[in-house]
Amino acid sequence: MKNKVIIVTGAAMGLGLAAAEELAANGAKLLLVDYNGEALQQAKQQIQANFPSAAVETYVADVAKEEDVKGYVELAKETFGRIDGLYNNAGIEGRQAPLVTYDLDVFKRVIDINLMGVYYAMRYVIPVMQEQGYGRIVNVASVGGIRGVVNQTAYVATKHAVSGMTKNAAIEYGKYGILTNAIAPGAILTPMVAEAFKQVNPADPKAAEAEYAQRNPTRALGQPQDVAKLVNFLLSDANGYVNGQTIAIDGGESNLYGNS
Repeated sequence: MKNKVIIVTGAAMGLGLAAAEELAANGAKLLLVDYNGEALQQAKQQIQANFPSAAVETYVADVAKEEDVKGYVELAKETFGRIDGLYNNAGIEGRQAPLVTYDLDVFKRVIDINLMGVYYAMRYVIPVMQEQGYGRIVNVASVGGIRGVVNQTAYVATKHAVSGMTKNAAIEYGKYGILTNAIAPGAILTPMVAEAFKQVNPADPKAAEAEYAQRNPTRALGQPQDVAKLVNFLLSDANGYVNGQTIAIDGGESNLYGNS
């Protein structure tokens, strides 16, 4: 990972920030992307405080806007001269509601961010990687990309689509030295997951969290650092042959679906 240039979207918090810190610890040069400019600067300061020698640039963007995506890709090229890796992490849950009553505006926003944001990033990063003859891409699918989740139709639909795009990118661009994979985190204790527990049990979200954890084979929720270490491997030279996979990181819970 030493001196590899990595773009991280949704980098201001949660899985994005945890991965950025892990990548910086291993010597990567980073372009952090997020829509929240204030939180993004705080993330940069945190990383540089922990890793003073880290090269970190930031770009405020809405990943659902094609021009914003073009902008951060151009900045990465201009600043670092190349793009070795892309961690396509930015995403939203949307709202929890049955399929037939789901708010259409929210549905479309989830598609724009979770699906189009991932697509735009690959569309403009892959040509750079083709020219280099090298690249590593990790898309965030979620366990919602390998199964259904009650009351989360928009989220599940987009995450299944991310898994599908990952497979296509892998078979189309593997010959250029570009390996594309997706990860499928389960209940990792991030701000987005904490907000989901608030929707499940507004009066006592911690009770909802504890109840969910008991269904996991490990009897615990995952931590962002667990995901960060997997992302670091998939984006590094240590990964030489993993391509087109959607890898669950959920404590084994996906093996229980349909059996409990």
